[in-house]
This record gives sequence, structure tokens and C-alpha cells, in this order.
Amino acid sequence: MKKFLFIICVVLGFAGTAFVQDTYVNGYYRKDGTYVQGHYKSPSNDYFYDNYSSSGNRNPYTGEKGYKKYPKNPYGY
Repeated sequence: MKKFLFIICVVLGFAGTAFVQDTYVNGYYRKDGTYVQGHYKSPSNDYFYDNYSSSGNRNPYTGEKGYKKYPKNPYGY
């Protein structure tokens, strides 16, 4: 029974840390007057495939599937 409780605590501990690094971006108005709703943003890095919008991923906040297939070319070709 103690092992079972320990395993449950470990699993819940890992599940709770999944969204720790995400930050909330407040909504704002663009120069043209368009309102952009607030949203969660994953930490910035140079890796394309760990973003919510990349194909094969799913946004845990909205449930939407990622749609981007390839990263933009970083060299500007």
C-alpha cells in the first residue's frame, strides 16, 4: 500500500510540473485596432518541435492540434 501511494504521489508530482514554465500573456490591441486574446506561452528556445503549434503536438490549454510542419529557415534563404 505504501508503494502504491508513493507511485501516485510521484505521478501527480510530475503531472503538476508539466505547465510550470508556461507563462500567461495578457490580451492586447494591435496598432490596427485588432484585439489579441490572452494566451499561455511556452518558454522561448531555438527548438521548433517542442512548440504547441508544431505538427504532432497538442496545446494542453485549448486542445488544438499543432499544424506547422517545418520551421522557418533560420538563415533567410
